[in-house]
Amino acid sequence: MYTVALQIIKSAIADRRGVTAMEYGLIAGVLAVGLAAAFGALTNRLTNAFNALSF
Repeated sequence: MYTVALQIIKSAIADRRGVTAMEYGLIAGVLAVGLAAAFGALTNRLTNAFNALSF
């Protein structure tokens, strides 16, 4: 079982065709996490601002 997984990992490392797609995927993932954190922090501020504006 482990030898098959090791062979797959070795072949994935040796194959360079999908490297660009993997890099773009990694960048998109990092951006998604950053945006989620920013929106989470911004949500409380927006809620307070709108509550202050309401009559």
